[in-house]
Amino acid sequence: MDIEFARTFLAVAAAGNFVGAAARLHVTQSTVSARIQALENRFGARLFQRGRGGAELTPAGQRFLRHAKALVQTLEQACHEVGLPAGFRGSLTLAGRIALWEGFLPRWAQWMRRMAPDISLRMEIGMEEEMIQGLVQGTVDIGVMYTPESRPGLGTERLFDESLLLVGTAPERGWPDADYVHIDWGQEFHAQFTTRYPDTPPPALTANIGWLAMQYLLRNGGSAYFPARMVRPLLEQGRLWQVANSPVFTMPAYVVYPLHNRAEALDTALRGLREMAAEEPPPA
Repeated sequence: MDIEFARTFLAVAAAGNFVGAAARLHVTQSTVSARIQALENRFGARLFQRGRGGAELTPAGQRFLRHAKALVQTLEQACHEVGLPAGFRGSLTLAGRIALWEGFLPRWAQWMRRMAPDISLRMEIGMEEEMIQGLVQGTVDIGVMYTPESRPGLGTERLFDESLLLVGTAPERGWPDADYVHIDWGQEFHAQFTTRYPDTPPPALTANIGWLAMQYLLRNGGSAYFPARMVRPLLEQGRLWQVANSPVFTMPAYVVYPLHNRAEALDTALRGLREMAAEEPPPA
């Protein structure tokens, strides 16, 4: 299968229409239509339901979606590994939650450039499900996440514990807060939150990524739970305030990696993560 067909399929799924996909791919709309038609002929099934509202994935399209993502990701990973620049002896792909790219993982990347300068790094943002899938499929070497799923062949280590603070955009904000944004930090956080606030009604605003909630808060005001490491600079600048008398929750961060891969680069990367984790401040 031409990988551009898979890219085109993903572009249509993301844009919701053929016109937007064509603009993203810098091709004509007729080219997009021809590629999707070729895919549908290949599978003998319609992948999109066309209509005035755009193009919606059919059940068959939904099933192909994860395969298309895997195809494109595998090719990109192959290009990364095979097309190494001169002077590099290997490559490593690390995926992590976006909140862990605030401070922690960039320090690790700097450590790797110093300790293993001949290893090419590919850095990605991901959610737990897709990181685990990438680890199983071999397109990701290391995943750093909050709620890992146990899978055969994967090793899991606890790196450090995050302190989650309830912060608001004004010093007088208290609890309950009608402008509270609930962030999906995983099952561990959800269990602690519901235990502490059993009678809290469902929030009006939710986000699956802390970065999204932060952008909303800084623009519109409100409150949310964030890792202390992530909000410490904003607290010091007076742009956020910790909500008075609010409980501090603890959430562990884990590293997940394939047990069968004993490459030197992986061992070096894991050693760096352990060293960086040891330098993280203890939970508040």
